[in-house]
Amino acid sequence: MGPTRLQLARKGRIQKKRRNKVPCLYNRPHKRALVFKLGILPPRKPNSAKRKHVKLRILGEKFKGRRTLAHIPGWDKHGLHEYSIVLIEGGGPKDTPGVNYTAMRGLLDFVLPTKQRTRSRSKFGLTRRDVFRNSKFDYPRWWGNPQHPDYPKNPENIF
Repeated sequence: MGPTRLQLARKGRIQKKRRNKVPCLYNRPHKRALVFKLGILPPRKPNSAKRKHVKLRILGEKFKGRRTLAHIPGWDKHGLHEYSIVLIEGGGPKDTPGVNYTAMRGLLDFVLPTKQRTRSRSKFGLTRRDVFRNSKFDYPRWWGNPQHPDYPKNPENIF
């Protein structure tokens, strides 16, 4: 049974306080951090793998010294080592508890993967032109774009 009108008039409804899931970002979309340890964590029960992560120290005037864990995305060598500087964003792998941040690839000291990505390029800072669809043939810039000024008038007889 809910509260009576008199109880609501006296006390009102108390709103639940929402917990901040990414407190190290301090209401910013991204934050710079210093890597001081690299590690591997196993995921939660139904999954099994080796999830790579880094221990970070947040950089900035009033945020100095705060420590947290961040996930290393991608399937290639990451090239991170101690004292690398990375940019982190909110959200981590769902099956790894305690890892609430993701290191952003292709920014600061965190290099892009060497293999060419065909899916989820935007997360890794790659445009479609950066991705070779065929290793033997480098597609021209106008490929697949009829509005491009260099697009051929008769595309059936290109090759």
